[in-house]
Amino acid sequence: MKKTLLNLLALFMLVAVSSALFAEVQSLRGSVIEADSNVPEVKPYFKDRPPMARDYLQQPPLIPHKVDGYIVNIKHNKCLSCHSWKNYKQHNATKISQTHFESRDGAVMSNVSARRYFCQQCHVPQADARPLVENTFSPVDAMRIQ
Repeated sequence: MKKTLLNLLALFMLVAVSSALFAEVQSLRGSVIEADSNVPEVKPYFKDRPPMARDYLQQPPLIPHKVDGYIVNIKHNKCLSCHSWKNYKQHNATKISQTHFESRDGAVMSNVSARRYFCQQCHVPQADARPLVENTFSPVDAMRIQ
């Protein structure tokens, strides 16, 4: 009984401290996000334009088209209907990289790896938004000594 009471007291204190810490979150863009706010403001994105240049090495490519309503779940991946190795030519789409077929141990698989299946974990739509932090990235070609 005493142990249960101590556990409940500890849980109550954890909830109280957590709610106090997350009452107001400051965005990198400077706006305050209230703890009870719904969805953050959606930035306008470029649709159906050539891909934007990448900002850093190994950056996943940005999505140059609208993705509203795309279903990507454990049973269906709308992205693969155009970007799979089977369909990319007929849709004039970018073929997904070979790296998406490697397991975390480096084994080559015949299907897209589970860790690379949910495309929008890494790939996001192109947006006309100012950078969150200063970026001094230069492409490799610009860093060569001539």
